Amino acid sequence: VEHLGGQGWDRIRLHDTATGCKADVVPSAGGILNAFSIPTPTGEHDFIDGFTDAADFRSRIEKGFQSAKLSPYVCRIKDAAYRWQDNTYRIGRFHLNGAAIHGLLYDRTFETVEEAAHADHAEVALKHAYPGSDPGYPFPYDCYVRYRLEGDGCLLVTTAVHNRSHAPIPVADGWHPYFTLGAMVDGLLLQVKASARLEYDEGLIPTGRTLPDTSWMEPRPIGDSRLDHGYILDFDRDQPLCTLSNPATGLYLSILPEMSYPYLQLYTPDHRDSIAIENLSAAPDAFNNGIGLTVLEPDHTKTFATRYRIGRI
Repeated sequence: VEHLGGQGWDRIRLHDTATGCKADVVPSAGGILNAFSIPTPTGEHDFIDGFTDAADFRSRIEKGFQSAKLSPYVCRIKDAAYRWQDNTYRIGRFHLNGAAIHGLLYDRTFETVEEAAHADHAEVALKHAYPGSDPGYPFPYDCYVRYRLEGDGCLLVTTAVHNRSHAPIPVADGWHPYFTLGAMVDGLLLQVKASARLEYDEGLIPTGRTLPDTSWMEPRPIGDSRLDHGYILDFDRDQPLCTLSNPATGLYLSILPEMSYPYLQLYTPDHRDSIAIENLSAAPDAFNNGIGLTVLEPDHTKTFATRYRIGRI
């Protein structure tokens, strides 16, 4: 475990000295994973489309939400409003086309509560104590994020949400990383083990229906596909449930979510230099539609976990 200064922020680096794999975490920038790299014959390759420094983060986080922690809700809440226990709440930040998007913690400071290095892994645990400051979510809770770098280019990312309120609270959890494999996404191969996806309306809000979709069940080129879709993962199939690979270089990313993340959102930005692959515990607008929503009782904790594995064939 290394502490790195400069660039306007402090980074914590998990480093597997046996393989050269590295993961950089930035507690002051929403606890983001800002780098995840391996050595290759042509130099170190970083799979995360991240930020160059603190100023870059501040200027762009609300434009693409790269690597953002999605908490206490994911993706969108229609009209930025929902009803909970006979009360109507309106979320104050951040709005896009009338919807509240991507949670409340994406640019908040996390504190480091634990770090350790062992023979087979290195890890760091972060915490943000949300005070209930947004009028649309006046429910205090703690968000713990643990990054554990294991062997063979594997990073386990675990989030634990603890309810400090005096009543049950609605919770959804997710991540918003953008991955790059050194080429435009058009030439990459994508596989998602899902046979259905959520139907969205024009505002990217679920209609409540699911659509059969096996488009990515077998690996195939992304090509000119424009994606902004939410897939329902098939946990009856073997892991990994998602793989992204570059046939030209042999670089690959595998995603191995636990059942706490049953949804996978795919998004191709206009620049097409990277692709967002988002583990979600619930559907967009879950505070209204209830799809996958966690109801967390007072003084209870819910844990969500996924693994990312990177390598070269």
